[in-house]
Amino acid sequence: MEDQESFLAGYDPRKYPSVAVTVDVVALTIRTGTLCVLLVERGAQPFAGQRALPGGFVKSETLDDAALREFAEETGLTPGRGELDRVHLEQLKTYGNPGRDPRMRVVSVAYLAFAPSLPEPTAGSDAARAYWVPVDEAKDLAFDHDDVLADGLERARSKLEYTPLATAFVAEEFTVGELRQVYGCVWGEELHAGNFHRKVLSVPGFVESTGRTTSRGGERGGPKAKLYRAGDATLLHPALLRPTREDRVR
Repeated sequence: MEDQESFLAGYDPRKYPSVAVTVDVVALTIRTGTLCVLLVERGAQPFAGQRALPGGFVKSETLDDAALREFAEETGLTPGRGELDRVHLEQLKTYGNPGRDPRMRVVSVAYLAFAPSLPEPTAGSDAARAYWVPVDEAKDLAFDHDDVLADGLERARSKLEYTPLATAFVAEEFTVGELRQVYGCVWGEELHAGNFHRKVLSVPGFVESTGRTTSRGGERGGPKAKLYRAGDATLLHPALLRPTREDRVR
C-alpha cells in the first residue's frame, strides 16, 4: 500500500501518450422487409458530412452504459421507461489500429444492437442527421466503420445459426413465416418455407406454441397461421445453418 501511494505521488500522466476510448454501435433492424443499419451524418470534424456508425467518447460510465446511451440518443428511445427492454446489445470487438482516428490514438469498443420495429431516428448532439440505411447501401463510412459494420453483419448472420437471436427481431408473438423473413433478411436469402418450418420446430426450446392463431389467413391467403413465442433455449441444437442449395427457393 505504501509503495502504491509513493508511486501515485510521483506519477506524471504527461509522460505517457494520450489514449481515448470510444464506443461504436452497429444497430440493426428490419424495415419493410429489408435489413437496415443505423447511420449518422457527422456534424463536425473529422469526417464532417460523412456517414458513420453512431458512437462517441466514453464518459464516467461503463462501456455497456456508454453504448446504450449512444444507441438511445440516436433512436430517440428513453432509458428507464421500458422502451429498451427488447433491445439486444452485445459487445462485438475492439478496434485500435494507429491512425484510425486523426485526432489522437483512439481505441473503440464496438457493440451490436438488434431490435424489432425501431422508430425513425433522431440525431444526437454530435450528428447532423440520423437515418436507417439498407445494409447493402451502407458503404464508404468514416473512420474504419466499413470494417466494423462488416464484422457486425457477420456476427449477426452467424449468431442466427446457433442462437435464438432472430426472436429479437419479431414481436413477442410471431408466426414461423415471420421468423423465416428475419432469417431471409439477415442472411440475404429467400428460404424454402417448408424446409424452414420443419427445421425450426425440430429444435428443442427454440419456439413454443401460444395455442393461438393469427386473426387473418397465413401467407398467400392460406389458413390462419399458428402463433409462437420464444422458447427457453439459449443455444440451438441442431443449429440452423445458412442455406444450402436445397433450402433456397427455386
